[in-house]
Amino acid sequence: MGHRCTPFPARLPDPDARPGRRRVPVPPLGSPLVTPDPFAALIELPEVFEAVDAARGSVDALMREVRTPALRRRVAEVTVESLRRGAWASACMQDPDVSATWDLAGFTAPFAERAGAVTARGALRVSTELSGLADVWSRAPLQALARLHTLAAADLVDESVLGRPRTGADVPARLAGLADLVTSPTPAPAVVVSAVVLGELLALEPFDGGNGLVARAAARLVLLSRGLDPLALSIPEQGLLELGADRTARHLSGYLTGTPQGVGQWIVHWAQAVALGGRAGRAVAADVAQRVAPQLAADVAAGC
Repeated sequence: MGHRCTPFPARLPDPDARPGRRRVPVPPLGSPLVTPDPFAALIELPEVFEAVDAARGSVDALMREVRTPALRRRVAEVTVESLRRGAWASACMQDPDVSATWDLAGFTAPFAERAGAVTARGALRVSTELSGLADVWSRAPLQALARLHTLAAADLVDESVLGRPRTGADVPARLAGLADLVTSPTPAPAVVVSAVVLGELLALEPFDGGNGLVARAAARLVLLSRGLDPLALSIPEQGLLELGADRTARHLSGYLTGTPQGVGQWIVHWAQAVALGGRAGRAVAADVAQRVAPQLAADVAAGC
């Protein structure tokens, strides 16, 4: 298998570059021409099927967990806490000042004007609206991306550029190509599609500021809109944080080569993050269940 899976840039841009930093130019987005469905061949790459299956199993276990008597009326609580934890993890990856200033327990609004506060506010705003953007992503992904950037970078860049893609490096054309790709019918698993979305957006850096927050939120929107995690219960951002920045950067660099091995290992890496995110979601569910256990016992005793 010697063909390139897709023409990605050979050099790795900084996924979380801040405004004013020099950007590495990237060539126009192109989709693989080997098959009418660009995603079809990706599941056949080495180790991808097994990793995707494990990720799906982890999230499915989480979905079963919230259907138990202790949690079936508390799903919204699990969602809110999972989104908050995902926001913290994404903010930590975007800006090291966040983890140095707030631990997970203390990551709640309002944020004092300390190092990392702008990123923290942006990440939490994104998480608050994420579930409501799933339908928008399905029919108009560019609109969803614009809204994500407006939320992520509201305190970071001038209002005139919020939600507006950069015009250089053929960014609008590449975004349009990605939007066409993700709205085309495909039987490919949500994990595969979301891995491509994440890799493309991290490479392209389509906006001024907040691109890491936007990319990770968009990947999570794929999981929501394609039915793997429709209730936003898993925390794939926490999975990425656990896997580590160096490992993520290494696999993203491989993905950008466009080789089957590089693309496949990037998908495997993201699938591992999704699997870890399912486990993190189950931890949240367990915490909620423990809190409500006394009330559940009282309801049972009262015959409710």
